[in-house]
Amino acid sequence: MSTVQLSWAALLLSIAASIAGQVLLKAGAAAGDFRSQLFDPRSLGGLVFYGVAAVLYMLALRRLPMSVALPFTAVTYGAAVLLGRLAFDERLSAVQLAGVGVICLGAVVLAVGSA
Repeated sequence: MSTVQLSWAALLLSIAASIAGQVLLKAGAAAGDFRSQLFDPRSLGGLVFYGVAAVLYMLALRRLPMSVALPFTAVTYGAAVLLGRLAFDERLSAVQLAGVGVICLGAVVLAVGSA
């Protein structure tokens, strides 16, 4: 596997770790007060996943241009909306869904335009 392929793998794993971190932080928000939330194992796990995501993103940036890597991270917005709906039964309006669609479309345009 080439270094560029490894960089793409690191970017995809970074995105997955970031999404996992978001879900765990949301789950930890079910704890009582903020102090309980801060030390809830789910919240701590979410923070660990965010740290892993940052390290993987740093590795990806060693070979990928930021103008390409950063737009791909917008996948987290779509995933967060989907997981919020599926895992936490969060409601979304048509306007909110349209906003996520615009964000994703914008990320695609940025990625294609900088390739």
